[in-house]
Amino acid sequence: MNNKLTQFLTTAVLALAGAAVHAAPDPALIQRGAYLARAGDCIACHSAAGKPAFAGGLAIDSGHGIIYSTNITPDKQKGIGGYTEQQFSDAVRKGVKPDGTHLYPAMPYTSYAKVSDADMKALYAFFQSGVTASNFTPPATRMSFPFNLRWGMGLWNYFFADTKPFVAQAGWSDKVKQGAYLVEGLGHCSSCHTPRGFAMNEKASNSGQASFLAGGELNDWPVPSLRGLPRWSEAQIVDYLQTGRNHGAAVAGEMTAVVEHSTSHLREDDLGAIAAYLKALPPVPPRGPAVKPQGRDETARKLTAAVNLKLGERLYLDNCSACHFVNGKGASRVFPELDGATVINADNPTALVNVILHGARTPSTAKAPSILVMPGFSRRLSDAEVATLATFLRQGWTNTGDSVAERDVAKIRAKAVH
Repeated sequence: MNNKLTQFLTTAVLALAGAAVHAAPDPALIQRGAYLARAGDCIACHSAAGKPAFAGGLAIDSGHGIIYSTNITPDKQKGIGGYTEQQFSDAVRKGVKPDGTHLYPAMPYTSYAKVSDADMKALYAFFQSGVTASNFTPPATRMSFPFNLRWGMGLWNYFFADTKPFVAQAGWSDKVKQGAYLVEGLGHCSSCHTPRGFAMNEKASNSGQASFLAGGELNDWPVPSLRGLPRWSEAQIVDYLQTGRNHGAAVAGEMTAVVEHSTSHLREDDLGAIAAYLKALPPVPPRGPAVKPQGRDETARKLTAAVNLKLGERLYLDNCSACHFVNGKGASRVFPELDGATVINADNPTALVNVILHGARTPSTAKAPSILVMPGFSRRLSDAEVATLATFLRQGWTNTGDSVAERDVAKIRAKAVH
């Protein structure tokens, strides 16, 4: 009897050990999940300064209150360590927690709905086995009425959430399909680059709709269209996403963190696919000029002669020309080009005024480790001077933007958005 019992126990132990080995996460799957988490930029929202990675606590101003990101480490009490793979998928793709609570769409589940089953499995493996658990408890989200009633998100989802899987458009090459999958899904680029409706819903959800990635505003900061990017080649798009700069532009605002934490970590082939996809989208038709530009040659001649200058031209020579030059061309991959720049010609001048007031800095990335800094001029220039300088920039060379008012600069300075 003892021999039989011993044999039974031995068999049971070996079976359990085999099951444990079988259930052990695949290191390659975890590594794949870590890469996909970079593509989804999960760390940017789910990490707060001074707190463990992915432990949440980042304050997100929704316009209707402050949303604090959640702890997505594998801690079983405070994080998602107790989630099954299906529960994880439901939270990421549908915005629904295991207890049925709805997430706010600050979590871009309408984009993540397009993530494939295989990639979702890899993400689950990474967050369960590749992230250090933390018992940090983020502050409670504080939303104003009626947005504090989370059950209302069920209605919002019914009317506005498109949770259909990714579908490639007819005629796309395999390269473009891969780029579209990344942009529409994990990249959730539409969260910022697609215009929103009255209920803060994205007005389009896929590449087949003309307003998808057609530009919008984020916290009053103008966000450019990504459709076609007619001023950039595919190589220049890759350069920008990889390093935060290219031949004529440099990142500012929210895009700085996107490059730092996400796109600079992506493989060359995936960045190339994203570039090919964006170039394949029909561009947004250009709007008519708001004003007649001064002219490229005329602006350069007047700044070079430095005679009978208007205040905006003098301010430019005193504060900007050393880096951006009299022709507004700047220096490739160092000082951004001002002539024709999207941020300068945007209908809303908020981003331009913010950069003048508070400056900007490029992120340090593997292929561009040096940080390039533009100083802010908030202490040096008055509201009236900033408005005058911004107006010159928006109407010099070939730029065609409206004038900027002093009162608008005062409002932007008071918000200190940078």
